[in-house]
Amino acid sequence: MTRPRIILLIGLPGCGKSTYARRQRFPVLSSDELRQLLMDDATDQTINRRVFALLRRLLRLRLELKRPVTCIDATNLTVRERRPYVILGQMYDAEVEAIFFDIPAKVCKRRNRGRRRVVPEDVLDQMAGRLRPPTIEEGFQRITVVDATNAVRTTTQVPEPA
Repeated sequence: MTRPRIILLIGLPGCGKSTYARRQRFPVLSSDELRQLLMDDATDQTINRRVFALLRRLLRLRLELKRPVTCIDATNLTVRERRPYVILGQMYDAEVEAIFFDIPAKVCKRRNRGRRRVVPEDVLDQMAGRLRPPTIEEGFQRITVVDATNAVRTTTQVPEPA
């Protein structure tokens, strides 16, 4: 039996996370969609604790229901923000992989200006300052990096000797 996969999207607003997930046809749990569902406003940041608690609860349910793939669409900027998903992967014997959108902030700002829901540039700058690229040491089995040219490169965890 194949292990379930948790795919964690990582990147600034406007980097292409949601578009990528849609093109890959991943089943997605999105923090923005949960904000929209709960508050009728995808931009409402006042209930983040509840949004992410619900997102993790839905992920646990999908893992319990043996869904093969679940993609988490949120910025996931820091090791601390990503750690709960790695822990859930360990608890449910799921592979956890990261897809990191290594897109310069200036590109994200340009794309952001053309979106329906615009993130203020000062907020995007603050987020860019917090962004830390994912590492294998965090517990990911695979890290895929997508750059501004849409080039993709993947690093996989080297299995430890038996």
